[in-house]
Amino acid sequence: MNRVLFPYFAGFEKLVADGVDYERIDKVMERWGWPMGPALLLDVVGIDTGVHADEVLADAFPDRMRHEGQSAIEAMVGAGRLGQKNGKGFYAWRPEKKGPPSKQSDPEAKAIVAGLAKGRAEASDEEIVERTMLPMLLECSRCLEDGIVATPVEVDIALLYGLGFPPFRGGIFRWADAMGAPALLKAAEKHRSLGALYAPTKQLTTLAGSGRGFHGE
Repeated sequence: MNRVLFPYFAGFEKLVADGVDYERIDKVMERWGWPMGPALLLDVVGIDTGVHADEVLADAFPDRMRHEGQSAIEAMVGAGRLGQKNGKGFYAWRPEKKGPPSKQSDPEAKAIVAGLAKGRAEASDEEIVERTMLPMLLECSRCLEDGIVATPVEVDIALLYGLGFPPFRGGIFRWADAMGAPALLKAAEKHRSLGALYAPTKQLTTLAGSGRGFHGE
């Protein structure tokens, strides 16, 4: 599951490195349907856990999952910010008398992330969705090409039940089919300069040419 989740986080990291506010990214992805955005999810899972998994995947798939320079999650761990588990991550976490702690915007975390940014990019909501979801979709496609899973249905079910993928979208390949392979191929080619995670798979290219979807419709 991490193999398809961390490309999504990588898309998030690239947006942050371009100067896009992570709280805005969270809001956009939550409106898109995720139960929580990527920064919040990393806080809940544990940012140190995220760094460890990121390193494992970078060793396994260096051509597309290795990154240069310090990432936002590495900077957070370096500053002792592990997420909800120690009360400070991308957000500050305030204990409540009842129930789980509540998150607060944290100027210190904002300053750490801002210090890593290479610029101050303006990104539309559509671009934020494309740049986070395309790497996940393309890695799911590679899993099919590699024979890790047998059918698109299995991938859709795994993401719905294992990652909290927005149920109303039906799974990542149902979403992809709703978007259309030609549109997704065009979007991947538009963002190709961002790295190998955005390189179209042979499967997507073939589907775009045939007019068919991942589910064969």
